[in-house]
Amino acid sequence: MSLKPLQVKLRRIAEVQMAQDPAHDIAHLDRVWANAHRIALEENRDEPGRVDLRVLIAGAYLHDLVNLPKDHPEREAASRLSAEKSEPILEGLGYSATEIAASQHVIEAHSFSAGLPANSLEALILRDADRLDALGAVGIARTFMVAGTIDRPLCDADDPFAANRPLDDQTWSIDHWHLKLLKLPGDMATDKGRKIARKRARLMLAYLRQLAKEMDTELPDHWAELLR
Repeated sequence: MSLKPLQVKLRRIAEVQMAQDPAHDIAHLDRVWANAHRIALEENRDEPGRVDLRVLIAGAYLHDLVNLPKDHPEREAASRLSAEKSEPILEGLGYSATEIAASQHVIEAHSFSAGLPANSLEALILRDADRLDALGAVGIARTFMVAGTIDRPLCDADDPFAANRPLDDQTWSIDHWHLKLLKLPGDMATDKGRKIARKRARLMLAYLRQLAKEMDTELPDHWAELLR
């Protein structure tokens, strides 16, 4: 059965109900679904039907219904609030009570900041898919979109890559790559997600090396060590 009609409906609902920002918009949801679908196809290759695609697509398009800024004091509650907000939407789309509960878990467990365990394959896949969108060329762009939104500078002009200072991603945007983003490949739950993540993280590392050259400095070894 084609998921296209359901995707169109979910996408339209998200576009109306989601509080969008430059890094969390409809394009982000489309990319998360594309990532999730790629991983799910790999998981379903040897065991067809292992991944519930109706649950997964619901999670992909409704996981950011409540989107709080990165520096918001209640940021960790956003995924729970999104899960709660999704219930009447999914009921209206004909989801069963079991499907709704499964979809709500996928939505709630996707968040890095919430720190909740993912207790289903669909939840693990969505978590990987959402984190993949923080990596690679898109991840680079989104870093600077978020930084602009919350007025966070690119880096410390005196020590841009924390060669001789503690890392601090609450002050410097690039520090967030070291403290979180470049570590994501090692946190992926699926083989496909891990493979894609490593490729995208290597691109980010190449960008950092070029950035260091343009700043007339060198990238400290502790950055490259994150991907070894």
